[in-house]
Amino acid sequence: MAKGDNMPASENKSEELIIRLGTPADIDEVMAAAVAAIAEIGLVEADPERLLQDVWPALNQDRGIVGIICKPGGKAEGGVLLRVGKMWYSNQDVLEERVIFIPPEFRNAKGGRATRLCEFSKKAAEDLGIPLLIGVMSSVRTEAKVKMYERQFGKPSGAVFLYNATPLTRGN
Repeated sequence: MAKGDNMPASENKSEELIIRLGTPADIDEVMAAAVAAIAEIGLVEADPERLLQDVWPALNQDRGIVGIICKPGGKAEGGVLLRVGKMWYSNQDVLEERVIFIPPEFRNAKGGRATRLCEFSKKAAEDLGIPLLIGVMSSVRTEAKVKMYERQFGKPSGAVFLYNATPLTRGN
């Protein structure tokens, strides 16, 4: 994908949502969303410096990309952070979804933002010719998130278990 490519987010012109590639100019908005997403996951507190180490290269399309869903010229209404990495046991690249985040004010809005960001992620993996690796780590609306991912990707291949951890937030 070339810098500045816009991907149509819908065939429905009335929705007018697009997914565009994030750029370094989006750093403040993306970092704020990343911190909010980590807070919602609720496992541990976010370290903005460590987040920046993942976000900044992706905004510069250095082994990653950020997809931002918005109206043309409008404020971000959600995003996905994708990074190219390696499994601990292989030298082959995989595309890792670090997070999809839709701010609460857009979660019930029409347009299927999370679904469209999943489609963006699938297309990125297809374009790169590498597997897409996704995990759902959440303590808020977890079941709904898992069901959404199952609709997009099929049955999960594994599970995540936590021991000796108390989520910082509660909810399902």
